[in-house]
Amino acid sequence: FDILLIFVTFSFFVFLFQVMKVNLIITDYCMPGMTGFELLKKLKKESSNLKDVPVVILSSENIPTRINKCLASGAQMFMQKPLKLSDVEKLKCHLLNCRG
Repeated sequence: FDILLIFVTFSFFVFLFQVMKVNLIITDYCMPGMTGFELLKKLKKESSNLKDVPVVILSSENIPTRINKCLASGAQMFMQKPLKLSDVEKLKCHLLNCRG
């Protein structure tokens, strides 16, 4: 599998992934200009080709209301940083494009 790391505007993000197959989107909750929650909402609402792609949100802060809000809005997982090897193992299925 290929891993692509990208830091761009939302519009360019959507444009780029119109031509790429995406199995998983991993984003931090705290980013400049937009939170991971705002990105999640935009992906699920404004991007027809990415709305079904699983989104995992990372954060160093353990704030239950934030976690619940992200999961209720469609995040596949909310993981606390720093990640452990067992956390990365949970992502393996998505990276290999399996479902279940």
